[in-house]
Amino acid sequence: MMHDSEISRWIHDHRFGQDLKKPGESRTLAVIALTMTMMVIEVGAGIRFGSMALLADGIHMASHAVALGINAFAYYYARRHAGDPSFSFGTGKVNALGGYTGAVLLAMFSIGMAWESIERLISPTSIAFDHAIFVAIVGLVVNGASVFILGENHHHDHHHDHDHDHDHDHGHDHGHDHGHDHGHHDHNLRSAYLHVMADALTSVTAIVALLAAKYFGWIWMDPVMGILGSLLVGRWSIGLLRQTSRSLLDRQLPESKLERIRSAIEADGLSRVTDLHAWEIGPQLHCLMASVATRTERSPDDFREMLHLDDFQHVTLEIHRVK
Repeated sequence: MMHDSEISRWIHDHRFGQDLKKPGESRTLAVIALTMTMMVIEVGAGIRFGSMALLADGIHMASHAVALGINAFAYYYARRHAGDPSFSFGTGKVNALGGYTGAVLLAMFSIGMAWESIERLISPTSIAFDHAIFVAIVGLVVNGASVFILGENHHHDHHHDHDHDHDHDHGHDHGHDHGHDHGHHDHNLRSAYLHVMADALTSVTAIVALLAAKYFGWIWMDPVMGILGSLLVGRWSIGLLRQTSRSLLDRQLPESKLERIRSAIEADGLSRVTDLHAWEIGPQLHCLMASVATRTERSPDDFREMLHLDDFQHVTLEIHRVK
């Protein structure tokens, strides 16, 4: 009978660091509070003072508050359920699912903003410029503060590297390794950072539109800027849909990375990759499964060391000996 001590190095879970509280979680909550406060002020002021650009900026901030709220919930859910064995590769994709949902909502907000702006372009309304400009400037200050809160730490994250190798050659040989990797981006935090940056840019367009309308009489600039704001939100949502759907659908990693793995394995002319799958299982979390036919006596550990797979958290190698 095998003792636990003999197999302990092969026993592992699939937390991959998702049970740890990410630096961006508390920062995201702080930005949500700021964003929601300013959202209420800008939407109210836009309606009260008749500014479509200001109203569009407020709706834009509302869309961001929803998206950031989903990100915050994703942090919490992924952390709380990190040890749930029903998740095959951990809860890393909860972030992608939250981002995808937020992107769909952003697209809907973008369409609504464009529709309202077009209506205002066709039927202009009077604007209380001084009040609207003041509120837009306050909104820009709040957005700047949000950028600072997220930007101060958006490039720092921590996760566990975790490799697990299998050898299918009349038996199994498992290798298991733990490590730490610093400096990788938290995708949720990065998205939130770019989100508030977009908010700041939209606030600037609102201010420009209001100043142009006040001093040059270009009333049309206000709804036009509202349309530009909707395009900005739409572009962001499309980009996020592409990024998150790639993860959710288990799309392969870039071909350059796959080719690097194939070339390293086949460099000796005695081994050949017969099946290769590499995909994302969470923010900066990658999984690799490969089948290798070889005339050598190399073990899975030998291949893993040769490939330098430090950026893969879960690795499964199936080795077939051929004559």
